[in-house]
Amino acid sequence: MDLDLIPAPRHLAHDPARGPYPFREDAVRTRVDPGVAARLGPEGYRLTTGPDGVEIVGGGEAGVFWGRQTLRQLLGPDAFRKARIHPDRPLTVPHVVVEDAPRFGWRGFMLDVARHFMPKDGVLRYLDLLAAHKLNVFHFHLTDDQGWRIEIERYPRLAEVGAWRARSRLGSGASPLWDERPHGGYYTRDDLREIVAYAAERHIAVVPEIDVPGHSQAAIAAYPELGNADVVDTAALTVWTDWGISPNVLAPTEATLRFYEGVLEEVLELFPSTFVHIGGDECPKEQWRASAAARAQRERLGLADEDALQGWFVRHFGAWLAERGRRLIGWDEILEGGGLSPGAAVASWRGYAGGMAAARSGHDVVMCPEPHVYLDHRQAEGPDEPVPIGYVRTLEDVYRFEPVPSELTAAEAARVLGAQANAWTEVMETPQRVDYQTFPRLAAFAEVVWSDLPAPAARDVDGFLRRMGAHYARLDALGVDYRPPGGPRPWQRRPGLPGRPRDGAPPIV
Repeated sequence: MDLDLIPAPRHLAHDPARGPYPFREDAVRTRVDPGVAARLGPEGYRLTTGPDGVEIVGGGEAGVFWGRQTLRQLLGPDAFRKARIHPDRPLTVPHVVVEDAPRFGWRGFMLDVARHFMPKDGVLRYLDLLAAHKLNVFHFHLTDDQGWRIEIERYPRLAEVGAWRARSRLGSGASPLWDERPHGGYYTRDDLREIVAYAAERHIAVVPEIDVPGHSQAAIAAYPELGNADVVDTAALTVWTDWGISPNVLAPTEATLRFYEGVLEEVLELFPSTFVHIGGDECPKEQWRASAAARAQRERLGLADEDALQGWFVRHFGAWLAERGRRLIGWDEILEGGGLSPGAAVASWRGYAGGMAAARSGHDVVMCPEPHVYLDHRQAEGPDEPVPIGYVRTLEDVYRFEPVPSELTAAEAARVLGAQANAWTEVMETPQRVDYQTFPRLAAFAEVVWSDLPAPAARDVDGFLRRMGAHYARLDALGVDYRPPGGPRPWQRRPGLPGRPRDGAPPIV
């Protein structure tokens, strides 16, 4: 029986001289134990197998659930299929005692559905994949320049207009090739309720992202009054068809604040998560500098420059969310422009520096540095790598990722809630392409954020790769179109589509 568990448990005792034991689902006993909670936390569990069945004792219901994911792995790859394929073959479970608990409370995966829409069934499938890897945060990137994906009853044109673009560039932003088919889609309010409920059953929090004040051209195309109409003809704008950073950003006005308060009121109805992500990244300031209205607003507020104007914008929503019992989180650019509102958290994507600065100033941090855990980045140098983007980051590289910089003090390190891996989908036009870029590297990331691993230089990479040999069979059973260790399969290649490779990646350690 295969005991190559991923993520690796904190403590595993296995006696091959005892067992394997016949397995019956009706012989699985589960319960919540305050003693386990006190020792291992609400997500911790103890799993014991024996001749009388399986017992899973959790610190909370989440701990019981994660214990069941470990049990699935102990039962073999076929346990990950939707139906029994060998009903005449009895299932067995080895003799084990597992005690386990996660290192971090935020073990996240971000999926960008704005650049390429993923239908609801694909999102539900990804929640299953996250659960199988003991990941517990699904960061849902719902809006961007290239598409608005959430139904807002108060503002119907956001979905009617903002969810559809006329065409899409094939390959990177420098590619001369286009897919001339319109692209789009959005989730209805009931779709989102279903996604949130499905995630909750798997002890996954769904953190919605509504990007402001940049990355907002789709919203401006639907409601031109949101843009800087005194410097650009916002009525002529359409949902952006290109990749990159649009210069068309929200006007920093009280009317814009009221509009997005209306959007967020409906977001809060649909998403019960503590955190709401407001983006805050990559907001070009050229239109604000040229706009008389923006300049007048800045002067009225007594702000020194346009960076401070964005800080005012972000702090407004930090306070607005706090009044409603929620917390703002944004990309590390929200640190610029005069400080954050109390309770705001930072997702550090431009390396570690933003996260370190946030932790040192008393704010919580989620580490997601682009050079290390952006899964749209290429996985090898080879010419067959489809649409190569960014740095080379291999499976082994991701396994060496360390969320907590050694430069932080113990008190500062405690501000690191955890980490997440991000999948930006400009060149991931299908669920199969998302699979290829995400797996198997997400399995390595899952172990990093769950397991209590040594420092990166001391990690047992060879041992992890050996265990991945068993885990590939589980991914096969789950139907994941992952990148094989030897390189892309023929149908995974995308010859002729130019990428945007980068050299000189920052060191892993």
